[in-house]
Amino acid sequence: MSDPRKKLATFRMPAVPPGPTVEGVLIEISVLLGFGCLSGVTTVLFGFGGGFITVPVVYAFALADPEHAQDAMHVAVATSTAVMVVNAGSATLAQLRTGRLRRDYLWPLVAFIGLGAVLGSFAATVADEGVLRWLFVAYLALTIADSVARKGFVSRREDDGPRALGGVTTIAGGTGIGAVASFLGVGGSVLTVPLMRRKGLPMADATALANPLSLPVAVIGAAVYAFAATGASSGGAHVGYVDLVAAGALLCGSLPTIAVTRRVVGRIPDRAHAIAYLALLAAALIAIVIR
Repeated sequence: MSDPRKKLATFRMPAVPPGPTVEGVLIEISVLLGFGCLSGVTTVLFGFGGGFITVPVVYAFALADPEHAQDAMHVAVATSTAVMVVNAGSATLAQLRTGRLRRDYLWPLVAFIGLGAVLGSFAATVADEGVLRWLFVAYLALTIADSVARKGFVSRREDDGPRALGGVTTIAGGTGIGAVASFLGVGGSVLTVPLMRRKGLPMADATALANPLSLPVAVIGAAVYAFAATGASSGGAHVGYVDLVAAGALLCGSLPTIAVTRRVVGRIPDRAHAIAYLALLAAALIAIVIR
């Protein structure tokens, strides 16, 4: 007869992955609050509804979570898009009070951006994780290079007055902006701000217009991502790919900051404003590359 003690000695409990510690959760929330404050500043001053700031940090936390690591970039893009709905909406109301929102540049461009956002959001849900990450990197790099090389972004001549958007720019450009922005979860400001600069608008006006032009991308993208995920990525504190805890922490930091930052819009010299915009793009590019 076999000795039951030997069987007991050879029995091993299945490995159970350790859950997140209280200290780890507090650190994560604190970091997200800090980046939320930063995204509030960039939303008002640069038209970034959150994507360039929030995608890298949410990606890093999702990558460290075994349950969501395989879909880390999708979670980051989806959460960023959800945050942009609130940030861009809040900043749009703030900019509306300043009188910087020029309706002739908003309509019908915003409608074609919305059309493109539908196409880009659905494409992103089926894209390979690695492809999505490197397209994000390429998108940032090309935008920085174009803005530095093309005349009229960093330095704007005083006699370079505003010029109207053409039909091709409105239709093809708007659809392309919406598709690319929603695919990468970046709101569109990285395309709309350079576009408005090339049309002769000062940075304060160009960045103000970026917020309402980002709203269709954010709303459509958030809705698609919320219903897109299945399996592990939709469990826990997630709605689809959207991480509710991360989104909540980011918004707790961004919303008060938006209310304060809107008071300094227009006081920054135009050239310095443009250079700071490019510096933030470069910082976001480095952050996503080194992960």
